[in-house]
Amino acid sequence: MKILVLNSGSSSIKYKLYEMPKGDVLVNGMIDKIGDKASKIKQEANGKKIEISEFIKDHESGLHRVFDLFIDKENGVLKSLSEIGAVGHRVVHGAEDFTGSVIINDEVIKTIEKCCDLAPLHNPPNLAGIIATTHLLPGVTQVAAFDTAFHQTIPPTAYIYPIPYDYYTKYRVRKYGFHGTSHRYVARRAAELLEKGKYEVNVITCHLGNGCSLAAVKEGKSVDTSMGLTPLEGVPMGTRSGDIDPALIFFLAEKENLKLSDINGILNKKSGLVGISGFSNDMRDLEHAQAEGKERAKLAIAIFCYRIKKYIGSYMAVLNKVDAIVFTGGIGERGPYERAEILKEMEHLGISLDKAKNENKEREKDISTPESKVKVLVIPTDEEGAIARDTFEMTSKN
Repeated sequence: MKILVLNSGSSSIKYKLYEMPKGDVLVNGMIDKIGDKASKIKQEANGKKIEISEFIKDHESGLHRVFDLFIDKENGVLKSLSEIGAVGHRVVHGAEDFTGSVIINDEVIKTIEKCCDLAPLHNPPNLAGIIATTHLLPGVTQVAAFDTAFHQTIPPTAYIYPIPYDYYTKYRVRKYGFHGTSHRYVARRAAELLEKGKYEVNVITCHLGNGCSLAAVKEGKSVDTSMGLTPLEGVPMGTRSGDIDPALIFFLAEKENLKLSDINGILNKKSGLVGISGFSNDMRDLEHAQAEGKERAKLAIAIFCYRIKKYIGSYMAVLNKVDAIVFTGGIGERGPYERAEILKEMEHLGISLDKAKNENKEREKDISTPESKVKVLVIPTDEEGAIARDTFEMTSKN
């Protein structure tokens, strides 16, 4: 069965076409800058890369163009769109309504719409992808995989905020967590590498990229995570602040004469690595600048690593016994310097890093020393592959 996986953003759609159950990727592509004159499609299929620059009006127009490419005589991989057996969608927020992936129907769509208040930047474009697919592939089964679903096993002691409880009962204000598909995938893969059952491992998973989050996974289930009601809570990220003193919002509002919307923009788009360094949210740029002696770049990296170290320490306390710490995401997978800084001087906690293993170029690897009580693993995430498997399994049941 051929499964299409879509990740629809506000001005982009990432897509992959899989042959299941083998999991072979037939097409890997992206539509960028939807609604902009500079919009383009980049795609790789059959070992051939193409790039098309043309105006893409909206998500439906973009998908229509991609589907034309799928059946194109020169660049296509399908004889007919009827070969697509199902479509899986990444959906960021499912609140408390979904504990796993679900087949999309009218009720599911209504619930996703209801969650738009909790994820105004993500759920509306996720919905746009679903609606466009409904129009272009009528009758094809669609599945929603939620970023929040894996974290629905977190207990109330971890997800309830210490504010008036009425806000939870009225508005469901609580910690939800994100990157759930990634945390689930690498936790399951870690169990395989450790030769344990998926519900037999305690791991701390670190998804580190432009967006960053950690999860404490106990016996295969998420029991705490760093992101909260929104993706702003937690460790510093590319442009997001992570944890701050909440009173800072009122202090800035008064001192800078700012509206709440202004401060929201500052904390989400002008903080984190770019806010501290003053010039970039890209860790590669910061490492280069640090090597040149730029102090604010050095400080940005140091704060990033220190805050992650603190979360790892707290999650070790939560889990009591930890089988492994897992690094994934762009920085987690390709940042040996950051991994070493995060885990520096943690031998007393049973964590010992092998320098040579940490710096080798293998994508998936164990970078701990033989005597390390806690394994340290680097596992490339595969969120799209996980969504494809969920979609295939759910479609096969029906």
